[in-house]
Amino acid sequence: LPDGPLVPEVAFGRVAPVVVEIGSGHGAAAVAYCSAHPGTDLVAIEVHVPGVARMLSLADAAGVSNLWVHPGDALPFLAERVAPGSLAAVHLFFPDPWPKNKHVKRRFVQQHTLALIASRLQPGGHLLIATDITAYAAHARAQLAEHGRWSVVEGERPSWRPEAGFEAKGLRAGRVVSELAATLLPA
Repeated sequence: LPDGPLVPEVAFGRVAPVVVEIGSGHGAAAVAYCSAHPGTDLVAIEVHVPGVARMLSLADAAGVSNLWVHPGDALPFLAERVAPGSLAAVHLFFPDPWPKNKHVKRRFVQQHTLALIASRLQPGGHLLIATDITAYAAHARAQLAEHGRWSVVEGERPSWRPEAGFEAKGLRAGRVVSELAATLLPA
């Protein structure tokens, strides 16, 4: 992506819905989404450089042209580079669960991150969260309810998302995947 504010027509060469995927890992879900939604531009945010490299290789092999990668932290990117009301959706698939009680404050889904995401979504925009950790799913439900600007539907797994990475690992371990589809309500 070019430096500075994210301006879709400059960054992507077109005006289309923009989706951000936070913590995209090796990119299986991002590439699958882009393949299934060629009319949408997706910005995959990932801090792990080998994951970014693997994602770009996977995207190249799949021939997708609507995937963009930001190798860095999601919060500064959203706060400093994304205009309010400019995103169609945000995806958060299998975030680090920070399972110890003393680390709960490190979980991505918190009031301040929900407020930031809500400010960057278009009215009616979506936040998709998937986790195979029961405690994280409960935490996310509670945070979304406390925030108060989300209508949440559970159990709707996107058909385009492959069972890869942490999802596949969780399923092999016998864990159940919780799917939370949160729609931003009017202020």
